[in-house]
Amino acid sequence: MKQTAVEWLRDLYENRPAYEECILEDEWEEALKMEKEQMIDWYATGQADTVNMYEQHLNKNSNTNEK
Repeated sequence: MKQTAVEWLRDLYENRPAYEECILEDEWEEALKMEKEQMIDWYATGQADTVNMYEQHLNKNSNTNEK
């Protein structure tokens, strides 16, 4: 499965030295761009018929990505 925008941003943050524990503006913008592209792809697959399905998608991803 393709890495989500949130996973990418988390990995970026977690792999920084302690003195650089911040997310830069351009990194935040890249994550937002990735999220938008992922949502467009998700809608294009026809999986977004209802708000309930969207919530199920978010819940599934947040539950499987916990450490």
